[in-house]
Amino acid sequence: MSDEPGTRPLPRGPHRLAREEVLASQRGRMLDAMAEAVARRGYAATTVADVIAGARVSRKTFYEHFADKEACLLAAYDAGVEVLLSTLRTAEGSDAVRARVRAYLETLAAEPAFARTFLIEIAAAGPTALERRDRVHDAFAEAAADLAPGASRALRLAAVGAADTLVTRWVREGRTHRLAELEDDVVRINLALLGDAAPTARP
Repeated sequence: MSDEPGTRPLPRGPHRLAREEVLASQRGRMLDAMAEAVARRGYAATTVADVIAGARVSRKTFYEHFADKEACLLAAYDAGVEVLLSTLRTAEGSDAVRARVRAYLETLAAEPAFARTFLIEIAAAGPTALERRDRVHDAFAEAAADLAPGASRALRLAAVGAADTLVTRWVREGRTHRLAELEDDVVRINLALLGDAAPTARP
């Protein structure tokens, strides 16, 4: 899932885009192609050939951007995580916890390829990817600090992990499009673990 300026596919035929825009578009297409291929085939079975075919770029172009398949996956993961975190930060509602949970679930439901890559396939990419996932969990826990300033970091991480486990199960079972149905349960997880510091009013 790429949401960076300039990551739209290049127009057909001659064009006058600056080299920076060309590179951004190529990179964005490769990130999208990686997420799509990994969601469809699994990380282990996905090849660089799958990515360059999906992105409509040359092998030379791929290696101008990424050292290998793992580097491309991590870049796709990072780009999608940033979009997801940005969506949470800007979620609005009288109940901030519910607004963020809703934004999280709706974003994943709308991007099933990224959801599978983000929640499942990243774990198959080896120790570097697992370390990256831990840092992402840390970032989500930090993002919850303003919702529950009285909750410890450990409790915020526990809330992130519990929600992650539940949502991951639904994605693995092919229920990504129904993730909005988990809203009440994920809200309850947050309230149970974060305590009175989290608001409870429903919009």
